[in-house]
Amino acid sequence: MVPHLVTALTGPINELEQRILESTPVIERWFRLEWMEHTPPFYSSVDVRNAGFKLAPVDTNLYPGGWNHLTPEMIPLAVQAAMAAIEKICPEAKNLLLIPENTRDTFYLSNLAQLQRIFYMAGLNVRLGSMSNDIKVPTTIELPGGEKVVLEPLIRTKRRLGLKNFDPCTILLNNDLSAGVPGIVEDLHEQYLLPPLHGGWPTRRKSHHFKAYEEVSKRFGKLLGMDHWLINPMFNQCGEVDFNTDAGLECLRSNTDALLGKIRRKYKEYGINEKPFVVVKADNGTGGMGILTVRDAREIDNLSAKTKAHMAVTQSGQAVHEVIIQEGVLTNERINSAVAEPVVYMMDRYVVGGFYRVHADRGVDENLNAPGSSYVPLAFEQSAQLPQPGVKPGASVPNRFYMYGVIGRLAMLAASYELEATDPDAEVYE
Repeated sequence: MVPHLVTALTGPINELEQRILESTPVIERWFRLEWMEHTPPFYSSVDVRNAGFKLAPVDTNLYPGGWNHLTPEMIPLAVQAAMAAIEKICPEAKNLLLIPENTRDTFYLSNLAQLQRIFYMAGLNVRLGSMSNDIKVPTTIELPGGEKVVLEPLIRTKRRLGLKNFDPCTILLNNDLSAGVPGIVEDLHEQYLLPPLHGGWPTRRKSHHFKAYEEVSKRFGKLLGMDHWLINPMFNQCGEVDFNTDAGLECLRSNTDALLGKIRRKYKEYGINEKPFVVVKADNGTGGMGILTVRDAREIDNLSAKTKAHMAVTQSGQAVHEVIIQEGVLTNERINSAVAEPVVYMMDRYVVGGFYRVHADRGVDENLNAPGSSYVPLAFEQSAQLPQPGVKPGASVPNRFYMYGVIGRLAMLAASYELEATDPDAEVYE
């Protein structure tokens, strides 16, 4: 059963789709050359929004959960990509240690079971090492589908990290370290730790990512002879905000006003009759917490105490002092009648699948990563890698998904630039 997907199959997005399809050989060669110079993140997922007049990433996750939403048809691609990724890092690898989030949420644990399955088929023994203080002995947790996962306590020696009778060459984090970097994963010089520690939220900033993405989108726009705004969400940043004391709200107000002005000019240029909006969120935030949609800068002067309290902390309870103000991108997609946005999943440099995040109670300009959202994996039932040349724009599902895959890979390339720029151990050549 494939859900009925209503997409914006008209307007400027069709021109963009046409341009991307006509340029497929050029695009693929460009990516190939980029990956000769840059290392893709080990895995990533990108939230994409299709407004009908622009198509842009709004969030890039370097520790993606949700692998359980990938359909069985997507798993072979994921396995092949995992093989390619491991081969580059540690070809002799036989053991992989996966470190998850500290949660017993069965939904999240099903994601771990799927990752275990992918890496097992890629030829690795995979075990789960928990950083939680509650896990003192191997603990089996039954999952709804009859599967189970075993969480084991980590064992740290002077130079290595592993489990009892399990010494891995590679350690994969599925934990974004938003609560801080625990000492147990620091100073591991003999093992590969992926993603690197500076990919976690204590170091990472969304504004760094979107700055890198802006650079990537400009180069890509030049390659295709198009305005990079069509694929790039503009943004501003404020670095010293305190929602509890109202400090820094002037910075937030003036930057919001300036960005709304820029969006208005773009809308006027393209004859777009929508009301511009921006999204304010923690610059180092996770998980869809503390997100504010603003259509007029004056709204910031009148924030309720409840909204301020909601904006003041991230999901892991960390205080928010840095925020990104991002151009709001509407989503014009629907599954049945509910608002939807595609999420593209990648491993190494390959698109391996995706799904639609759907939320029946949210509007086209709201964050969909919120309680009550559901996931429709079947929408990507056809590969994102097989465009159909010659089919008119907007008529072909594979073509639309290929385009989403291109945007996902641009965001992944930006993540690669970002990780290189923020690497504390980068070699400097004078």
